[in-house]
This record gives sequence, structure tokens and C-alpha cells, in this order.
Amino acid sequence: MNKKVQRNYLEIIFLKDLRETSDFSEMYSVNLVDPVDFQLNKFFYKNIGKKHNWIDRLVWTEKQWIDYVSSKNVKTYVLKNKDDFAGYFELNLHKEKNEVEIAYLGLLEEYQNRKLGSYLLSKAIKNSFLNKPKRVWVHTCSLDHKNALNNYIARGMKVFKTETVFL
Repeated sequence: MNKKVQRNYLEIIFLKDLRETSDFSEMYSVNLVDPVDFQLNKFFYKNIGKKHNWIDRLVWTEKQWIDYVSSKNVKTYVLKNKDDFAGYFELNLHKEKNEVEIAYLGLLEEYQNRKLGSYLLSKAIKNSFLNKPKRVWVHTCSLDHKNALNNYIARGMKVFKTETVFL
């Protein structure tokens, strides 16, 4: 591809620094996927990621997907509009560092540009702090949704590292 990509790493240290958005809980629910379902993670990864160059996991075998979602350190949450899937996020607990990484977060295309990304990110941050980490972090890049970086900053996250990579 050889495309220049700007990657930003962001963090939030204290839950009190979270700037939440409007509550959509009357229309939407965010729930932990339990029991785990690798097909659900794979569905969201492929459908949300196709516009944002999420390609690393496209070559994963079924066993790799199952092993990943079955890890005690991975938690998947799904955003639903009644019974319809709208989006998801994956939290990856790095116990050795006492950190939580928001590994993936996104909305299906038909739910984008409705302020739901802000709501979903707020939920991801709040759920991350249930683990009492030293920090919650994420990385985003110029291939992600055009509002991604601004959303992270607007929720109270701060950039701690920036890099340019070529894909």
C-alpha cells in the first residue's frame, strides 16, 4: 500500500476526567458478551474495519479468533438498538502493567454520525475503570473514522505519543 498514516496514542488516567455525552440508554444498551462469541467479534471487525483498513485479523483462523476472545484479559461489549447490533468495543486488560487498552471500538455504518461514537466511547472508558487500572489507553490513526481522534480528546483523553508509519 505504501500509504503515510498518522497514529496517535491517547490515555486517560482518572475516571473523573471523563467527559460523558448524552445518555442514549433509553434507546440503546451496552452489554458484555457472555458467553464469548468469536463470530460476533469477527463480524464487527470485518464490517466496521473494512472502511478503515483493519486487516491484521482477516487472516486469523477460527482457532485464533476463539483463543483471542476466550482470553480472561479480553472483554467484548456490544451496543444494541433494541435487538439490532449497532457497534462494539473490545477491552484488553494488561494485568502486568495494570492498564486497560481499548483495542477496538466502532459503529456499523448505518449507526455512524448520530453521536453514538461518543456514547460508546464513554461506556468503554467507564467499563475500563471497573478494573481499577492506572490508565486506560487507545490508539487511533488517520485511517479511522474522521471524528475518532476528536472524540477521544473530547471525552478527556490526552495524546501521549504520535508517530508516522507507512502501510
